[in-house]
Amino acid sequence: MAGSLHFPLVTMTRRSDLKACAAFAILCEACHPQVRLKPDTTTDTRTTVQRDIDSILSAPELARGSWGVLIKSLKTGETLYSLNANKLLLPASNMKIVTLAAAAEDLGWNYTYTTSLRAGGAVLGGVLDGSLVVVGSGDPSLAAADGVADRVFADWTSQLKAAGVRSIVGGVVGLDNPMDDEALGAGWMWDDLVEDYAAGVGALQLNEDAVRVTVSPGPAVGTSAGISVTPFPGALTIDNGVTTAAASVQPVLRARRLPGSSRLELRGSIPLGQPPVALAVSVDNPTQFFVDALRTELIRNGISVDGPARVASRNVQASGRPIVEYRSPPLSVLAVRLMKISQNQYAETLYRTIGGREGVLKVLQPWGVTPTDLVQRDGSGLSRYDLVTPQALVTILAHVAGDAALKGPFEASLPVAGDLGLTNRMKGTPAEGNARAKTGSMTAVRALSGYVTGADGEPLVYSIIANNFEVEAAVINRATDAIVVRLAQFKR
Repeated sequence: MAGSLHFPLVTMTRRSDLKACAAFAILCEACHPQVRLKPDTTTDTRTTVQRDIDSILSAPELARGSWGVLIKSLKTGETLYSLNANKLLLPASNMKIVTLAAAAEDLGWNYTYTTSLRAGGAVLGGVLDGSLVVVGSGDPSLAAADGVADRVFADWTSQLKAAGVRSIVGGVVGLDNPMDDEALGAGWMWDDLVEDYAAGVGALQLNEDAVRVTVSPGPAVGTSAGISVTPFPGALTIDNGVTTAAASVQPVLRARRLPGSSRLELRGSIPLGQPPVALAVSVDNPTQFFVDALRTELIRNGISVDGPARVASRNVQASGRPIVEYRSPPLSVLAVRLMKISQNQYAETLYRTIGGREGVLKVLQPWGVTPTDLVQRDGSGLSRYDLVTPQALVTILAHVAGDAALKGPFEASLPVAGDLGLTNRMKGTPAEGNARAKTGSMTAVRALSGYVTGADGEPLVYSIIANNFEVEAAVINRATDAIVVRLAQFKR
């Protein structure tokens, strides 16, 4: 198996060799469910759990990385295992646990984002003598997938027509004031910014502030590749430097878009006859992207718009009541995409909605999370400035599990072993369909924190974070999964 752990084939007689053998057996159990440990007794103790997890983490392949692990019983509060539990570590997307828990407490699971369309002038004889002003609060859910955005824009057009609007003189104006002025998170890597997972956020957001760029080979070797952008072709200015290569070579594509620019540079080559390659690319200005698309859709659906689409200063006012008012799905629904898909834009939106780190700490300090436990610079965990302790994550998860108002939707949002978000992990083991956890992944970071039920029904909470490793990430994931599988077998 690619990336699997390898142990030397020697006669195991020394104590260190026995330790390595135990590690091998436990790791194999997570990867190959037909392999089963045979415990000496029918019950576990804290000592046996610690011994087995120590054996997993003592594998030579794991020696150069840094690990933080904390496991507790939700039934008794007992600590079953602790390793560097109070060390600050990079959490990657485990930071979403922090953000969602704080947002759910602060806003409530029924919280919705509101977008309104207001008249920037009088409506006379079917003509809006002014601009159509769009006021958003950060709704991240208007996506092109399954035609959601098309249906919403068509419905908005129908409501405008019902209000007597057939023509708009002053164009479409997006107000950019309710959200933070900084679209990007602090400490995001510059070379991530072209990717859809590093899309900026704003008061008005559409299609998760990203588009699909499709690269197709040209008609002959040496010709330029074909480029298309969907679902909103005008979102980017394409600088196409991709050529068509011989059919025998591998495609090599590089994309670059600098902050503050809508110019996307594409370089590399694509083989003749190769199927098209799709890239998910972030847009520059979320609010401008939104109003450009809305103006296009209003015209397509029968409303004349004379003026341009533009972003307004926060001083622009719109007269009268909203002509259209739209509410997003509730936070309990948004949370599912946030956690199972690990959607960064949702997390960043929530982080700003509740007031950033100050708002998060206001919620979490009464739960027992101190400012020294949490260095949070964004909501998603994409920032390399983020740090958190396993202790803080377990404290948050334990509090949520004990709060009837928070528990249900939060647990429902978490990936389940063997299913979406953890599709290929822990399948065929006692953890499949049992363990619920948020993953965290970036270069030299892997994390998994959540809940699992032991073999006798005891609920357990855990946080496992690995940093600064040089082995393949799959090796780290298998060790992490082996720990969770061992917890699923735990029986007193």
